[in-house]
Amino acid sequence: MARLSFRLTVEGLADDTLVVHEYQGVESLSDSTQAGLRCYGFRYEIKLASRQSGLTALELVDKTAQLEILRDDLVVQRVHGIVRQFSKGDIGHHHTFYSLTLVPALERLSLRQNSRIFQLKTVPEILSIVLQEMGINDYAFSLKRECAQREFCVQYRETDIDFLHRLAAEEGLVYHFIHEEGKHTLFFSDDSQSLTKRETPIPYNVLAGGVMESPYVSQLTQHSQTEVSHSALQDYSFKKPSYSFAQQAQGREMDYQQATYEHFDAPGRFKDDISGKAFNQIRLEYLRREARTATGKSNHPGLQAGTKFDLQEHLDDSANRDWVVVQVHHQGQQPQALEEEGGSGATTYSNQFTLIPADVTWRATPQAKPQVDGPCMALVVGPDGEEIFCDEHGRVKLHFPWDRYSNGDEHSSCWVRVSQGWAGSQYGMIAIPRIGHEVIVSFLNGDPDQPIVTGRTYHATNKAPYALPDNKTKTVLRSETHQGEGFNELSFEDQAAQEKIYLHAQKDLDALVLNDATAHIKHDQHLTVDNDQFTHVKHNQHLTVEGESRESVKGSCILMVDGSLHVKSGQVWTNESGDEIHIKAGQKVVIEAGSEITVTAGGSFVKVDPAGVHLSGAGVNLNSGGSAGSGSGFSGDLPLLPGELELQKSPAPPQTILYQALLQAEEARVPAVKVCPLAGDA
Repeated sequence: MARLSFRLTVEGLADDTLVVHEYQGVESLSDSTQAGLRCYGFRYEIKLASRQSGLTALELVDKTAQLEILRDDLVVQRVHGIVRQFSKGDIGHHHTFYSLTLVPALERLSLRQNSRIFQLKTVPEILSIVLQEMGINDYAFSLKRECAQREFCVQYRETDIDFLHRLAAEEGLVYHFIHEEGKHTLFFSDDSQSLTKRETPIPYNVLAGGVMESPYVSQLTQHSQTEVSHSALQDYSFKKPSYSFAQQAQGREMDYQQATYEHFDAPGRFKDDISGKAFNQIRLEYLRREARTATGKSNHPGLQAGTKFDLQEHLDDSANRDWVVVQVHHQGQQPQALEEEGGSGATTYSNQFTLIPADVTWRATPQAKPQVDGPCMALVVGPDGEEIFCDEHGRVKLHFPWDRYSNGDEHSSCWVRVSQGWAGSQYGMIAIPRIGHEVIVSFLNGDPDQPIVTGRTYHATNKAPYALPDNKTKTVLRSETHQGEGFNELSFEDQAAQEKIYLHAQKDLDALVLNDATAHIKHDQHLTVDNDQFTHVKHNQHLTVEGESRESVKGSCILMVDGSLHVKSGQVWTNESGDEIHIKAGQKVVIEAGSEITVTAGGSFVKVDPAGVHLSGAGVNLNSGGSAGSGSGFSGDLPLLPGELELQKSPAPPQTILYQALLQAEEARVPAVKVCPLAGDA
């Protein structure tokens, strides 16, 4: 009969330093919980004895170790890992008793917690970074589906191991370990077909008292149970607001259950149909992983988590098929290792296992995504030399105080949406947060991967436009000139008896009124124009002054009337010119007075009154030659017209019928047909 033995070697110790007395081990696909302890692929509790009584934790803890199972001095299985825990027990006559816990190097990731951002990377790339940071280089991926690149992926207050498990489960990645001499390789796969199958089948033998030289399965129980029949996930993207991203997946091999057990969830944590379809299928396979299983016992040490094997010689032919080991508990006893302490008996090994059919892909339990407890603060960032940095959607880049890895530049985060006070179809309001501004960031559904700016705040550097609390009655909307000095402002003063609205335009102020504009000023109005003023009234203008009207023109004043000019004075009308007054009419000039008309020049005058016409001068010449005097004539220019404001065009109305039809076609997966270049709009 074959002779069985166990051997443990530890880095830095002689091979015969420790002998194995007994051990208990558990292995599982991905992580599991055993007796309240987390198991990251495997966990072995090993009881040892040694003739050395002075072994310390310094010599064993965090060192690599290897447990080997030998049959006739040939290694038939090994488990390689690191020593997580070490205990020193009693000292006997010849031996000192010790125990240790053997775990994968992956467990080191449970000892580090972090918060950081990954951008434009796939999950395998992210996992590789995390593993390599902890010195784990023995890992491999065998993936049937290509993981999509993630625009923004946050590890938020998570241990590295929880972060790894969460991302792996989201993408349907399952891991187990491949043990070789001196190392153990972390192996990720997303399909049972990627698992390596044992070359030799394992026989089934349940006959009482049966003796077999080779290891065998001694007990097998197949289980079937009702599970979810189909899964439906849904999500939302602002880039396709009318599209539901609905995904459906139907279970298979459900002949023993009803097909009406739907699992619906939203949000499904995806933004495109390719990822949505994959995530929904992964979700369904997780929910149905217990639908068909098998449990059993064996003495085959080669049954490790992730092993695929062919079972033969079972009386129920349905059991003679390929199986995948999901979980296995190992027990080994080597009492003769303590023969000097009275130990006796043969070395024994056994295990209990859980299997799934090899044509079923096992999925890990989805890990709860960390929730952000309320809003948090961030700073708006961007490239050097810029003051405002955004994309076509008005999104900005942020730097979070907890992010130790970013440089506070345009690469610090993904583009983050900004909440505005009003947002419609090409109407509403918009104010882009500028570089250096402090903003309040919320997270959709508490998801750290979906930040959105919901507010802005002042701080010790960025202070309010007016000193507080001195100006606490002011409501202010003030901007800042981009790439220059200055600001625009609309402010309201609400202090009693000092109420005021203040408007400041750093350069131009344009107002366009498509119909009427009415202003009623109940006291004074003051208008100062430092340069030119242009007014163009395209129809009639009416001006009524109930008091007096004064105008002072320091240059020339030109009045041009295409029609008639009527001037009426109730009392006196006085015109005074420093040099000349020229009155010219195309036909006639009539000067009429009720009592008297006087023309005076150079000491001479002509006076017309009821008494007659009076001429007085040094001489009165009638038909004595000479010529009439002439005036300067009209030399005025037309006024310049004011600049016209360009009317902003209203946004074109959406083509509702075509738009809805395209959405329906997209949701129905209708193939796109290229439009003939000869076709018109119809």
